[in-house]
Amino acid sequence: MENVLRPLVVVGGSVVLTLLLGWVTDLLLRKADARHGETPLWELLRRGRIPYQLVLCAALLRGSYDQAKLLEDHRVGVGRALTLVLIGAAAWLIVRIAAAVVETSYSRFARAHRDAARVRRVRTQVTLITRVVAAVVGVVASAAMLLTFPAMRAAGASLLASAGILGIVAGVAAQSTLSNLFAGLQIAFGDMVRIGDTVVVDGEWGTVEEITLTFLAVRTWDERRITMPVSYFTSKPFENWSRGGAQMTGIVYFQVDHSAPMEAMREKLRDILRACPEWDGRHHGLDVTDATPNSMEVRALVTAKDSDDIWRVRVTVREQMLRWLTEEHPYALPRVNTADAVLPPHWVGRTSSPVGGRTPGDGRPDGHERQSPTGSGSDSGEDAAAHRVHDRPPTG
Repeated sequence: MENVLRPLVVVGGSVVLTLLLGWVTDLLLRKADARHGETPLWELLRRGRIPYQLVLCAALLRGSYDQAKLLEDHRVGVGRALTLVLIGAAAWLIVRIAAAVVETSYSRFARAHRDAARVRRVRTQVTLITRVVAAVVGVVASAAMLLTFPAMRAAGASLLASAGILGIVAGVAAQSTLSNLFAGLQIAFGDMVRIGDTVVVDGEWGTVEEITLTFLAVRTWDERRITMPVSYFTSKPFENWSRGGAQMTGIVYFQVDHSAPMEAMREKLRDILRACPEWDGRHHGLDVTDATPNSMEVRALVTAKDSDDIWRVRVTVREQMLRWLTEEHPYALPRVNTADAVLPPHWVGRTSSPVGGRTPGDGRPDGHERQSPTGSGSDSGEDAAAHRVHDRPPTG
């Protein structure tokens, strides 16, 4: 009977005590969260109740397992398994606590500062710090788990002796991984790019959505995700539209006819921008920047507070200006010139082309053929002969 009750009391007591302590701790955290609602620390700490209970249960079972006298033939294996669970649960709990503390610090900073650029920078640093802490804790926990095996402890001396060679080999083999790791740290603390920044990489415009120690995710305007190694941002140039202020200047080009009413277009641009809520009112302008034989290029400059608003301002100006030109000034739109050519002044009155051919209208600007005195529409025989003599090139 004792052989049955002892394991039941030890194991059952450990489980009951674990559940009781977990419930009491969670109750205290709920009360603290209700009392201090301005900080998310207590609510974040409640997320660690599962690893907390695992730590309690594994510690209680590991300490009282020898008294249970259960599975004595496998006592060493069960004890090592409980030790591994304890180490893993403790690492999990440490990561949760560290994440809660870091997230709380970031929340306080975000509430105290209104500068969006600084808040995004701190957010990037907080994210990477959390990942670094998780990686370090994971490595230490894995090493501690391996050291619980006697064979690994015996091989420790030889591993330390060859650590230099292994380090060189590992460094060469993981060169790209290590470069991405250090690039991630450089991005986090060098303020090169932050979560929420608007960037242009490889011709793609998007917003930085996630930064890890090895890769960076950019969400494009059409909801695609571009995943790139973080080393790209430390080795190649890229556009960061959010660095140094989010204000932007946009350009809208129009191809119009030479007769386009420029002053009226400037007035219309001013009216469009005044009715556009995305325009920040800093600057606007409309100028002719180029001209071709058939049209001229007009450039409109507009401003907005960020990249999203500048896009809306540009499309609004383009749509409304083209509609206004179509309805009010259709002659100002580009067109193909099909009018008759106007001859140079020194051609007027001549009857021969440079190659001896006859020009249209016999060289007359009104384009009509020369009429005979009789009105027959052709020259008389004498006139024709005279023309032939007259048109004959000099013999010199």
